[in-house]
Amino acid sequence: MNGKRWAALIIAGVLLVFSLGMNTIFAIFKSDFFSSFDSLVAGDDLTVLEEVKESGNMDKRIAYLKVDGTIQDVGSSTLWQPISYDHQFFLNQLDNILYDETVEGIVLSVNTPGGGVKESAEIYKKLLKIKEERQIPIYVSMDSMAASGGYYISAPADKIFAQRDTITGSIGVIMQSINYQALAEKVGVKYETFKSGEHKDMLSPMREVTPEERAMMQDMINETYQEFVSIVANGRNMSEPDVKKVADGRILSGKKALEAGLVDEIGDEEATITALRKDFGLEDAELFEYTYDVGGWQSYVGMKIGSIFGPSAEEKMLMKIMADYKAPKMMYLYGEY
Repeated sequence: MNGKRWAALIIAGVLLVFSLGMNTIFAIFKSDFFSSFDSLVAGDDLTVLEEVKESGNMDKRIAYLKVDGTIQDVGSSTLWQPISYDHQFFLNQLDNILYDETVEGIVLSVNTPGGGVKESAEIYKKLLKIKEERQIPIYVSMDSMAASGGYYISAPADKIFAQRDTITGSIGVIMQSINYQALAEKVGVKYETFKSGEHKDMLSPMREVTPEERAMMQDMINETYQEFVSIVANGRNMSEPDVKKVADGRILSGKKALEAGLVDEIGDEEATITALRKDFGLEDAELFEYTYDVGGWQSYVGMKIGSIFGPSAEEKMLMKIMADYKAPKMMYLYGEY
């Protein structure tokens, strides 16, 4: 057998081994190992890191925090389903500040249409706890949008900066459900419901809401709305009647919000940081933000495998649609959800 044939056999063997290896990898990632590996590199095992944005005195520091995206607790980012806002990670940042004596000020950047009533309240309570126990200033920098729940979490700040064209306000509560009973009947779909009480299937998409149920739901909305108004009144040192003048769900530009007393100054993020430094003698303070990383080989391998074998954009969208929780719930939210 001449050299060319030997070379051909060797190449064929290498291709065979490579093919078998690739098939094995695909088989693994279609099995239950896929979900196990995903959990390995997911947010549950995150290592919280700090990244310096502006160097300075490390004994007195300013923490830069950012809420970017809808305020909902939908889990942590994974290789296959990244999320823009990680609620638990943000709460962890607030916990770190509560016990970090080197942090002497907070700049909170807000860019969100709002979100869940529960999640917004969790952020608000932790910010309030930091103010009471640490007695450090909190300045808010509103980005393009800080509406509804975005304003709710901004209310306890010592000073709120908005840009002239920021969309803010939208103070109120919304809860929606879809009724597709007529459509189901048209295509021949019928629900059979067995329930323990008259209202157990309240807000079912397969029947009309009764007047009694509508009154019950409105009572819940009104109670939560009143809590929102109180939060704003306390945070802004306004009377509740004054708050209610603009708390009918309307959105406001940054300029109109300033006129209404909902924000303190027109300025961008840089102006917010500069003001905090000047107002509290933190000119030489280090400015840092929290980041996270799974660390080590998990991070490196995860990114590589995610880029090569991860789902397509269409598959990611389908996974998101299937994972989203669609049951009706009260929201501090501007826009559709």
